[in-house]
Amino acid sequence: MISFEEAEIRSGIIKALAHPVRLMIVDLLRGGEKPFSEVNGTFQFDKSTVSKHLSVLKEAGIVSSRKDRHDMIYQLEVPCVTDFFGCITAVIENNVKRQQICLCRR
Repeated sequence: MISFEEAEIRSGIIKALAHPVRLMIVDLLRGGEKPFSEVNGTFQFDKSTVSKHLSVLKEAGIVSSRKDRHDMIYQLEVPCVTDFFGCITAVIENNVKRQQICLCRR
């Protein structure tokens, strides 16, 4: 069993991922590093909003950045974080199956 402190740390990382835009950013970066201009161009938000989402991911250790001429380049710090998406998809699929079984029994 994990300690409460470790659970708090894990919870903080999960909270950083717990926003649709941040999940989309992580998915975008799954394909490799991207300049801020490309990340920002993916969304119809102002630069400060996208920058704030990147900052949350960066503070959690999910994303890192480096300066390249006139742009910041972002990348996943630990690419295996996207493995989490597969687990979430499995939970969704399981929930759908359970709902279908319940509907069939009616």
